Amino acid sequence: MSNVQPEDRTPILVGCGQLVQKEKDVEKAKSPMHLMADAARLAAADTGLGDALWKAVDNITVVRFITDSPDSGRLTFGRYPNAPKTLGNMLGANASKNCYGPTGGNTPQYLVNHTAELIAEGETDVALVAGAECFATLMRALGRGQTLPWHDEPGGTRIDIGNERLGVSEVEKRHKVQYPVNIYPMFENAIRGQKKLSVREHQLEIGRLMAPFTEIAAKHPQAWFPVSRTAEEIATPGDDNRYVGFPYTKYMNAIMQVDQAAAVVMMSVKKARELGVPESKWVYLHGCGDANDIWYLSERVNFHSSPAIRTIGRKALDMAGWSIGDIDFFDLYSCFPSAVQIGRNELGIAEDDPRPLTVTGGLPYFGGAGNNYVMHSIATMMEKLRAKPGSKGLCTSNGWYVTKHGLGLYSTEPVKGPWKRENPASYQAEIDNEPHPQVDETPNGKAKIETYTVVNGRDGPDFSIVFGRLDDTGARFVAHTPKDPVTLMDMMEREQLGRGGTVKAASDGSVNIFTPE
Repeated sequence: MSNVQPEDRTPILVGCGQLVQKEKDVEKAKSPMHLMADAARLAAADTGLGDALWKAVDNITVVRFITDSPDSGRLTFGRYPNAPKTLGNMLGANASKNCYGPTGGNTPQYLVNHTAELIAEGETDVALVAGAECFATLMRALGRGQTLPWHDEPGGTRIDIGNERLGVSEVEKRHKVQYPVNIYPMFENAIRGQKKLSVREHQLEIGRLMAPFTEIAAKHPQAWFPVSRTAEEIATPGDDNRYVGFPYTKYMNAIMQVDQAAAVVMMSVKKARELGVPESKWVYLHGCGDANDIWYLSERVNFHSSPAIRTIGRKALDMAGWSIGDIDFFDLYSCFPSAVQIGRNELGIAEDDPRPLTVTGGLPYFGGAGNNYVMHSIATMMEKLRAKPGSKGLCTSNGWYVTKHGLGLYSTEPVKGPWKRENPASYQAEIDNEPHPQVDETPNGKAKIETYTVVNGRDGPDFSIVFGRLDDTGARFVAHTPKDPVTLMDMMEREQLGRGGTVKAASDGSVNIFTPE
């Protein structure tokens, strides 16, 4: 044990719980609220306090459900007007603060960072931070035309945390860039161009990157797909592994249709001592950071980097007094392989570094539980660190389209001195002011492809999206190509990066069209 004596207001994580539900009968399956309550009870038991914890909880914070996220209007049930209050009622807790987080895969880490700050400043003593999704059950019910009784009106006022700003501009949305399965492969093609690899070389490299994720998922008791796969299986398209957004096969995509829940308990060192939580349970947040990349995709510096991840990595490591070489365990956000590669590169982790990049198995294999995946990575990280006292862990999180980012550094070793982080607003302006291209929403003229994807349905190529640059002005634009099968197959069979052509603005306000030469 360390001789460092943490200060009373130091925030710590003292309990974690997570579970998976694989019930196929929608009538028997638990709602996300009930599954979350079960995860919360597991976290309370993990502290050693059990249900006695609920009398001490003064803050219940819940990760936003998919059903409450933008563009979820077709999801006809599953909305909770005050989810944290409903959760508190189910647990027998009467928290003075009922908080609800924003949309985004970055949300769990963002909420842990935010709650740690509240604890350090004396505004919260004991907090439950929880989330769940039962999207598999929800979609199964919708497919059968069923509506499930997932609703509650507990009254009270919730505190909304964060920003619910939409992730794409109107012109981007018009071109269907708002779907993650469409944009992340565009990041991937940009990465391939930077590395100067052929499509097949790059796909095999992606397979080698992600195969170890499947091995870890295969051993995780809460994984949705506990199946180990080879690099060749992941990288090779086939009947069971069709293309989704070229160059991604199905095995490279996050799977959102899962039923999973996770929760953590946080409190001050002083409160943990008063309540008698064993020090063997304590995990410290040594460093953290939150930042956004330039918000709209069409305005990004490029499509293969993230100034925001680079910045929060530096800020968090400086706060902890660590280096990237000190880290024993990583969980890099892994909705798609491009997110892993961008995170790895910006944090300065070498491609041949032997340390695994996940503790769960990642979103394509462990399961992408909506906005809540990172709660699972934090819970799993806590278990890893407790099993190896003094070790160090790093979790990243990512919301929208490599847009919103959070990072946490964890260890059982105590934090030295008062816990205080730099206000994220102090470094956000630096990121926003990165030089970036102008956008032409109605482009006309000669142009070149900067990055692209071909969106595939079950029957093959459907349409393609390109980000490009105009030859005369250098302005960036977004467009589709002609939808004829010859063009679409050609875009999947030979390199398109840097390919010239002509772009024409839509006269009817629909989509711009780039016609390759």
